[in-house]
Amino acid sequence: MNTHTKVLLVGAVLFALPIPGTFVLGALILLTGTALYWLDN
Repeated sequence: MNTHTKVLLVGAVLFALPIPGTFVLGALILLTGTALYWLDN
């Protein structure tokens, strides 16, 4: 499993958690994972 895939999975899990603050953190991690995906290709 690639690093960017792991980052995207963690971001998606944090994004979906109903705990305050994890929505924004999950979105930022998803953006980071997307950037890693684009840099990897």
